[in-house]
Amino acid sequence: MQQQYHIPVLLDEVIEGLNIRPDGTYVDCTFGGGGHSRAILSKLSAKGRLVAFDQDDDARKNLPDDERLIFISHNFRHLQRFLRLQQITTVDGIMADLGVSSHQFDEAERGFSTRFNAELDMRMDKRQTVTAFDVVNTYTEQRLHKLFEQYGEVTNAKTLAKTIVQVRNTASLKTVDGFKNAVREIVKGNPNKYFAQVFQALRIEVNDELGALEEMLQQVPTLLKPGGRIAIITFHSLEDRLVKNFFRRGSFDEPEENPFINTETVNELKVITKKPVQPSEKEMKQNPRSRSAKLRVAEKIMMV
Repeated sequence: MQQQYHIPVLLDEVIEGLNIRPDGTYVDCTFGGGGHSRAILSKLSAKGRLVAFDQDDDARKNLPDDERLIFISHNFRHLQRFLRLQQITTVDGIMADLGVSSHQFDEAERGFSTRFNAELDMRMDKRQTVTAFDVVNTYTEQRLHKLFEQYGEVTNAKTLAKTIVQVRNTASLKTVDGFKNAVREIVKGNPNKYFAQVFQALRIEVNDELGALEEMLQQVPTLLKPGGRIAIITFHSLEDRLVKNFFRRGSFDEPEENPFINTETVNELKVITKKPVQPSEKEMKQNPRSRSAKLRVAEKIMMV
């Protein structure tokens, strides 16, 4: 079942990057099919502990029967709060795989994929109220333009936003096919690639993915013990840039080019992966969805 739900990406590289202490406490921020969690558990002793987060309650079906595992059905942006509820203040390692699970793409009714006709939903956490349909049906043209441009790097984001606002009073955008048909006239280039970028932008907006990632990263220096590590797998440049900048500089800002302005921040992390680790040819062949994955690892340093 776990293999069908989601194939873990860069599994060996994540485990190596975490440099697991057998008696340690670890966090898997994105449990999903449980592949990374199982590999972490296999390296832990009877004293070791793993806390697994997943806001998608479907992931609960994949939980192994292991008393060392605590499952928390919430977004990882609430990491510190839920760890404290378990009387955990510091941990030895944290990992996150930021990709949408294969299960979510393949479950037609979730509305994540352009391949199936379903309601335009895209909520990772079904408890939240805002769906992708709400976004395309209520956002202003300016707001739609910005999200398609920033989150999807859609080439004609302005035209797309204008078209959505024009057609939404007469055409139903409630389903995947309804939405695609309503904007088909203005699609640029390969339609599959175009809609993949559009859907990525909507998914990021609906789930506030970048906001959640920023909040989680800001909690990491406090949570990690000295020598503890964080390993994060990203799948697009927006996520990767946030992770790279935070690991290198302790902030999300790009480095200031003006030599007279000092923007140095205190950084408690040391980068372990000078360049992001990417899947091997073999892995990409076995799991094509891994092809855009990038793994970055950092370690908490002892502050003097």
